[in-house]
Amino acid sequence: MGEASAPECGRSGGSFLRALERHWARAGFGLDGKPAEAAWQCLGRALGRDSPGDLLCGYNLISISDLQSQQREPCCSLLTWSSEKFNKWVHENEGLLPNQRVLQQMHLILFGYLTNERPGEKDRQADGSLYVQDNTGILPCELLHFKLDWLGCLLLFPSWAFIPQREQYVEILEDPIPVIPGPEKTITIVPVFYPGSAAQLLNDRILLLFRPRCKQQGKLNVAGELIRLSNILHMHHKTFFFLFLKCFHSASCVPILVQKPSHLVWRHVLQLGHRYILTDLKISCLKTSEINIFITSSSSNLQLYCVEHMKEQFLDNATERNLAVSISSMTSALPNAILDIKEKDKIAVPCRKTRMMSYTGTITHVLNAQAGLFELDSKFILCLAYQQLLNFGRGLRPGACIQLQDAHLVQDAVAISPSILGTCLHSTVVLKSFSAYSTLHQPITYFKNVYIQLLLRYNISLPFYRWVVSLLETFQQRFSYFIPCQQAVSAAKKFIVPVLESLGLSRKQERNVHLEILTEPHSCPIEQNASLEPPCQIPPFSVLYRMIEKHYWESFSPLHQLSSTSEHHNTQELNHKLDWSYCNFSPESFHPPIVLLGVLECSRRGYLKLQDRYKALPCVIFHKDGRPFAETSLLGCLLQVKIFQFIVEQFHQCNVSSCQQLETHTHVKNKKTRIYVQFFFEDAKIIYTPEEEVPKGPTLFENRNAENPTIKENTLSGVKGNDTSAAEHKSSDVLNKGRTKPEACMPEHSVDSSYVSRLFLVTQKEGLSQRNYLSRSEGKREDGQAAPLCFQVTVLWMNKPELCKGPVENASHMISPIERTNEGHTNVLLLFQQKSLRWFTFLHPDHMYQLIIPECLDLGVFDKLCSSLEPGCLLNSLNGSLFLPVPDAALLHHVSQISKPVSPVMEQKLFSIEEILSVRFTGSLVSFSGEVVERHLCESFTGRKSRTDTQQKASPLSLDWTVKLSISPAAASPFWLDVYIEASFLPYLLGVLPGAKIIFQNMQRKMSRFSNVYCTYIASSCMCILTPPLNSLPYRHLALTSVLSGVHLYNVALQPPTPYQVEVTCHVTCVLFLSLSWTCSICNSAFIEGRCSQNHPTCLSHTGVSNMNAKILVEDGTSEFAVSCKNQQVQKILSLSPKEWSIIESHIKSKGTIYIQPNQGRTEEPEDILAWYLRSLCRSPLVCRTIQLTFKLDRKFSRIQEAGPRQLRRFCSNELEFESHTRAAYNLLCLNIKEDT
Repeated sequence: MGEASAPECGRSGGSFLRALERHWARAGFGLDGKPAEAAWQCLGRALGRDSPGDLLCGYNLISISDLQSQQREPCCSLLTWSSEKFNKWVHENEGLLPNQRVLQQMHLILFGYLTNERPGEKDRQADGSLYVQDNTGILPCELLHFKLDWLGCLLLFPSWAFIPQREQYVEILEDPIPVIPGPEKTITIVPVFYPGSAAQLLNDRILLLFRPRCKQQGKLNVAGELIRLSNILHMHHKTFFFLFLKCFHSASCVPILVQKPSHLVWRHVLQLGHRYILTDLKISCLKTSEINIFITSSSSNLQLYCVEHMKEQFLDNATERNLAVSISSMTSALPNAILDIKEKDKIAVPCRKTRMMSYTGTITHVLNAQAGLFELDSKFILCLAYQQLLNFGRGLRPGACIQLQDAHLVQDAVAISPSILGTCLHSTVVLKSFSAYSTLHQPITYFKNVYIQLLLRYNISLPFYRWVVSLLETFQQRFSYFIPCQQAVSAAKKFIVPVLESLGLSRKQERNVHLEILTEPHSCPIEQNASLEPPCQIPPFSVLYRMIEKHYWESFSPLHQLSSTSEHHNTQELNHKLDWSYCNFSPESFHPPIVLLGVLECSRRGYLKLQDRYKALPCVIFHKDGRPFAETSLLGCLLQVKIFQFIVEQFHQCNVSSCQQLETHTHVKNKKTRIYVQFFFEDAKIIYTPEEEVPKGPTLFENRNAENPTIKENTLSGVKGNDTSAAEHKSSDVLNKGRTKPEACMPEHSVDSSYVSRLFLVTQKEGLSQRNYLSRSEGKREDGQAAPLCFQVTVLWMNKPELCKGPVENASHMISPIERTNEGHTNVLLLFQQKSLRWFTFLHPDHMYQLIIPECLDLGVFDKLCSSLEPGCLLNSLNGSLFLPVPDAALLHHVSQISKPVSPVMEQKLFSIEEILSVRFTGSLVSFSGEVVERHLCESFTGRKSRTDTQQKASPLSLDWTVKLSISPAAASPFWLDVYIEASFLPYLLGVLPGAKIIFQNMQRKMSRFSNVYCTYIASSCMCILTPPLNSLPYRHLALTSVLSGVHLYNVALQPPTPYQVEVTCHVTCVLFLSLSWTCSICNSAFIEGRCSQNHPTCLSHTGVSNMNAKILVEDGTSEFAVSCKNQQVQKILSLSPKEWSIIESHIKSKGTIYIQPNQGRTEEPEDILAWYLRSLCRSPLVCRTIQLTFKLDRKFSRIQEAGPRQLRRFCSNELEFESHTRAAYNLLCLNIKEDT
């Protein structure tokens, strides 16, 4: 601190006297014109010397203004303390707060006047605060002990501490010393009532009839011991506090209301356990509760009780003019309670009460000053929120000691580790000592305090309030980086208020302040300590990731990821099915349920994400009507989502040889997890919309829609009628407010800056992939350097470039109507890479957008950008189109969706899957939509590849894999189309799950050697997920598709129902062959007697897989077919019970393999009883019987048989033989066998 302006005290004290005259002297305070000499003598009395000059060497006088302007750190001045006392004080506080240092000691002398009002603020509502004042300034102060004689007197403050902050104040460590001792008071005898008699007056209903006469005739004096004291409260434009005086020899006590502004300072004088006299009290009745109390009048005084200076009054002498009221003559008995409360004012007794206690402790930590939460002695949480602290909580710094009386101890609060001490209006909080540490004060303000507002509005209990505070603290920690402080309160309310409203808290009874303070036993929100079930939680995304992974592995079972036939798979097939699995969790999977809060932003890898301060959560957003999500105006908005699904995709490297090893996780290696969330936009609520930073560009007005009917207005509502979410109502306004930066790295722009914009219409979009584009500025790419990730979009310019300035609402220009012909529409290829990849999710064909170049005045900027790439640097031909790389700083705004094409270029047909499967289809690039029925991995059909570092980080799957999707037009459709996607494209495709509806664009149609049609995803392809899976099952099987029943085999022969599932009633003619074997799970060799039979090289596998196959011949009188059966289907054909089947499996395991052709004669050895039994069984009526068969066509062999030559077959009928050419029978695959009923 600079001390140049503070005069130093010498031996003579000359400079001290002159400084005191200049800064502190004020006429009219009894200093007789010699204030400097009196102050010098006061210093001598304080130090015990007549001439204090020797002891004051090094001390400096300080004024209030200098203290406020020059001192930046907390400090203390201990004028009367010896070094031994100071060291003892430091030693006593050592170890209490290990990370805090003790107050810095300064050698300063402070004089000032004590006052209870600020100069020039007499009209301001009094709050009982005290101030230190001199001619240079004024400072709030806090005292541990106060005397009314000090008001208006010039005082020396021998020991004090200064706390510099926005709310600066002084802590008075020792009693101040008056510069001029006050005169001795004259002693008068005061007639008083003791609380016992005074309480009877309050309860006497007859006396209330004479209240007007009592007001005119006299007032009462009451003496007693102070047992309870409330804080100073400000409610309904009145400031007041209550005190309770107790009788010395009984339990009777009376309440006294102090509300005169000049009397509020008494709150600093009163000390619990001391005896006082209050004079000139009146009896009054509170209107809200009709409780009789004493109130102070303008002539009331507060005096210390002295038995020699008082005279006790009795009831018979209470009133003048012989108005004697005898208690014995009362016809009705007095109530037992001191205060009589009407039945309607009583509050219902809560189901569980807290424990009341008194406690003295030290504040060790300020948890949340605005919420009134402190830590006491490192073991209790102190909650002062249910009280009012009009002095901003001055003095409540870490290290301060406080005394609590009638505090509530909450020991069973849910999710709270330490017990909570809560103080209500019935409690008393007394500051016993100030902190010795250099800790700053955190002021408690009530203006725009969201914690106190919610507490008072909903009257919530303490455990629930603690949960609300933790929720708001998490909200502030996560989003203070995105939301300005002045808007954070409003955003927090939008989130928390609906949660409280949903719990019915708005219907709770209003808090009755008078009843809470006056009644005994009292009822308050803290007392109503019902058990708490938090309705939700909003963990940070960094914590959320750990919660989801933990929940996943607790519920993860590899067996659940496999089908019922997995026990018959070998090692390779088994591990392939486990390499990529997924599961989903709803918010209710966690306790309490999770509510998502996040700022919507774009990733540079082309996906959307919800962002908080710590981490980002990838997300996929849908519309309920199936429209692709394209609302660019929501970037930067804080969204709240209650209905969603967490998707956890696990990428494993498993090394299991049988299903039995999957009971533990020891065989699951190299676990990689991809977590994201998917939800409908209509289920999202906008909590906060950022202020406009970059102008959004003009929208299409209503008259343009009338001129051009091909444009339909862009609305965010996906559902017609009144069934809309809050987000839908708010989003239309969001579209007109512009959008803000989606990433922190995006440069800010002023709303008054100029920009150039141009409309374009997307006609074709290609997916994210690594393309070998090379700009002129980059030069040649080094060998081995990976090609950049990018995507390209073919668009049509819909208007000429326009120069705009300022926000859209103030723009006077309008976009010219879009022409219906293609004249003037230029075809352009837009290239997005690096930072512009963030627009990938929002761009869709048949949608119109506005491309904005911020801070630009050149209308020819788009033409100049088209020449920034050399044509020779492109690997692919641009077909004569203009080529424009989108700058990183460019912005996009979604304008509308086009209902029908405005140009022949846009006429890109969306084929049906049935058309693509047709043999007459000739197209090579197709676009279609459908639902994912099955998804599994298969080996890449392009061979093994080496991956770059970028691909290694992006893709959790090996590039040696290809994902096979079975796509069906609908859930119950009989058609499906196989789609193959290489693993290199998968890192950029979220939401590819069974049950999801996807639109595929520019897929390459191919035909296999078996004439089966399939499609592959190539570099020019693109896909967009329109809707998520509707069910919560991890997999959807083909059994969910429709089954065609009630047909004959003849109909199947005429028109093969690829890929129908058909159910027919037929007869098993014979068993063509039966093959039962056990094979090694690794090398597929014969597995005999528990070991693999392969010897060169030796296979050490000890796990075998059962492979049971049979082919049967069935007919229904119209046609005949061969049917292939596997595993459990063979058991059903042979009509074997589970026990019989188990015995046969055990015999096969010891033998290895049995192959039977029942119609080819006997080939087995005579001693092979099992083979003989099976052949006999195949010929018996137990097998050759009528069954209900569900099957599908074997697509691998049916087309070959269809193209083969006709066969000459012989038929017998009534001893006559016929020969006829017949078509080769189709091969059918058995799906299920049921007995004919």
